[in-house]
Amino acid sequence: MISIRNIGRRFGAVEALRDVSFDILPGECHAIMGENGAGKSTLMKILSGVIGEFDGQLVLNGKPVRFSGTREAEAAGISIIHQELNLVEQLSASANIFLGREPTLIAGILNQREMDRRASEILCELESSISAQATVGSLRIGDQQLVEIARALSLRSEILIMDEPTSALTESEVERLYRVIEKLRARGVTILYISHKMNEVFHLADRITVLRDGRFVRTLQKSETSPKQIAHLMVGREIQERNRRSVASGALAQPAEIALEVRNLSLPWAGQAGRYRLKDINFQLQRGEILGIAGLMGAGRTELLECLFGAGGRKPQGQIRLNGVECRFRNPADAMKSGIAMVTEDRKRLGLFRQLNVRENITVSALRELSVAGVVMSAREKRRVIQQVESLSVRTAGIEAGITTLSGGNQQKCIVARCLLTNPKVLLLDDPTRGVDVGAKAEMYQLMERLAEGGMSMIVTSSELPELLTVSDRILVLCEGRLTGDFAVHEATEQKIMEAATSGGRVLATA
Repeated sequence: MISIRNIGRRFGAVEALRDVSFDILPGECHAIMGENGAGKSTLMKILSGVIGEFDGQLVLNGKPVRFSGTREAEAAGISIIHQELNLVEQLSASANIFLGREPTLIAGILNQREMDRRASEILCELESSISAQATVGSLRIGDQQLVEIARALSLRSEILIMDEPTSALTESEVERLYRVIEKLRARGVTILYISHKMNEVFHLADRITVLRDGRFVRTLQKSETSPKQIAHLMVGREIQERNRRSVASGALAQPAEIALEVRNLSLPWAGQAGRYRLKDINFQLQRGEILGIAGLMGAGRTELLECLFGAGGRKPQGQIRLNGVECRFRNPADAMKSGIAMVTEDRKRLGLFRQLNVRENITVSALRELSVAGVVMSAREKRRVIQQVESLSVRTAGIEAGITTLSGGNQQKCIVARCLLTNPKVLLLDDPTRGVDVGAKAEMYQLMERLAEGGMSMIVTSSELPELLTVSDRILVLCEGRLTGDFAVHEATEQKIMEAATSGGRVLATA
């Protein structure tokens, strides 16, 4: 039905897809699997017309096609349910379902009654009690996800792409979606299903295609493979030799001072009674230890760090103990006063003050310590900033240069410098090398090693498993907000971590 032939796609210097070729058969449920960044979503955007420029060829029902937009793809019978919700919260469910395709009366007047009727039929098909007239912004996330699915079903497409459709659904809603998929397949609809969850894939799929680093790896019949084999194909890289002092010397194998302890930490999901973004998380962080946090998108990595830093605007349940003393942080300022600092994942939106210069960005969290009687001592401030710039090898035209004139890696160093000026006991690093070049990554690794040797404890998240295996002493794995793996890094493998990260939140694995 669909032949994908030598598809390639670049975004600047980044090669998202390279020479990908495989076939999709009529009426099958074909799963597409791979790590974050493997190229799954890019390929689906090409198939659905979201991306119109690419190398290679798409053949649909024997005819070459190239869509310039989603409307052309929908006219050809292809629709997509995106991983990220794309709804207008101020409009009703029915208006969202038929947005741009509203039924009309004579003279183009909206036929509201017909639109609501048809929307109700589709929602009923989804076994949902959502009112067609309900404002989408008033619905909880799971119901909003169902409206997104309903919009795709309203197109009556021959090929339906589902990109992580269960990411915000409860178990009962997932079971309901399974039934809908079976109904669609009974009508002859071809399903392309993207998911990191092995249990979903092995429940639904006929065949599984694995992508890795933008390339096609293999297509297998579900009956001929296993979750362990798929995890191995998804990873498929040799692990670099490690020389970290803690692993090589066994320094952390001896009893050590506990810098941070987390007991039964849970984070309720706002607006969804009985659901949790994090559930019953327990771990200890030793002084001088680098603790890696692994998990796929939506697993709860960022939420865990935000809970430890008093950020995110939500109050977690459970205990956080710093050097044996229980702490409850109302906000990040409280956390910094207690000795916890955080480098955020979203550098541009949450980390930088784009209107300020290098000096101001570095000292903004330490102005109290640099002041006398409420007045910032300029000479002291400049001296401390220069020390940090030299220590971290920040490449800048000067400390008065605009922060936006620096490269991404040097901007990240400035944020780290800001954290270090607060003299933290625990440093939280949320995907700290995201969007920086190879050289800046190596410098970040060296910095982390140096800080750990000086006794600072760190928790670091990353979407790249080789990176966690390079920098960590120990790795925890999260899946759907639960702790599913706890590995000493010298015993961990990418395959073990991937299996724990796709376990559906049910199994606690240890090396």
